[in-house]
Amino acid sequence: MSILVVGSVAFDTVHTPFSKAERVLGGSASYFSVSASFFSPVRLVAVVGEDFPNDYIEILKMRKIDISGLTIAKGKTFFWEGRYELDFNNPKSISTCLNVFSNFSPFIPSTYKNSKYVFLANISPYLQEKVLEQVNKPRLIASDTMNYWIDNEKEALVRLLKKVDIFFLNEMEAKKLTEENNLVKAGNRILKFGPKKIVIKRGEYGAILFSSDSKFYIPAFLLDNVVDPTGAGDTFAGGFMGYLASKKRLSESIFKEALIYGTIMASFIVEDFSLNRLLSIKKADISERIKEFKKLTSV
Repeated sequence: MSILVVGSVAFDTVHTPFSKAERVLGGSASYFSVSASFFSPVRLVAVVGEDFPNDYIEILKMRKIDISGLTIAKGKTFFWEGRYELDFNNPKSISTCLNVFSNFSPFIPSTYKNSKYVFLANISPYLQEKVLEQVNKPRLIASDTMNYWIDNEKEALVRLLKKVDIFFLNEMEAKKLTEENNLVKAGNRILKFGPKKIVIKRGEYGAILFSSDSKFYIPAFLLDNVVDPTGAGDTFAGGFMGYLASKKRLSESIFKEALIYGTIMASFIVEDFSLNRLLSIKKADISERIKEFKKLTSV
């Protein structure tokens, strides 16, 4: 089934202790879409400026992502520049220029309105609510967030969570949102806001799937070379949601498998800058890494 994703398509400049990538393809919707497209059709809604190169549009088309909802507006494309230190855990933002993204008001094309899976990528919770007003009874709604929205639009975010089936956030965001230092307490408290399930991303320490009656934890895939963790969380969500959308029924075991697929997709993205690594792999590479992961984690 098709997944509708609404988020950002951007330029990124990334500095690491070992290298640098300038004005490469980035944005939450880009990472999510390419990752999810390995499993299910994807419909993308975003905005870019007149400076957005056709080569990047062709990359999305090459993955058979429906870009009917990608608007080219007058002005410049959203741009982010950041720097990572040796631990890769806390990037320092050098520059954030919203440009055309500052006036982004998602318009859902009529051909997208019946999408059965909806992913609200990292945008304002007010805009995420606007999206939900335009779609027709999706089977499953998922959303992501970031510290900025927790700090500045917490009331709207909590209101949105009453309408969401799955909520993605990282460990720091979970603790900030709930003002709990214990991750289990934070997860249980977020469930009371309304979502049926939450996924807490812990980077190199794995991920946890919470629901009212169960918890499921997996480690990250072991890697000997991390180049750039930008977009890992969005890639994780893309693998997770893409796998769910490829299934006819959603059982608890399917959600657990989705957590593994999200983890594996994120393990690929960090091995190179931008989307380069994902664009070089095939389904067989994913299957092989899934087998290796299960071998590493089985008793």
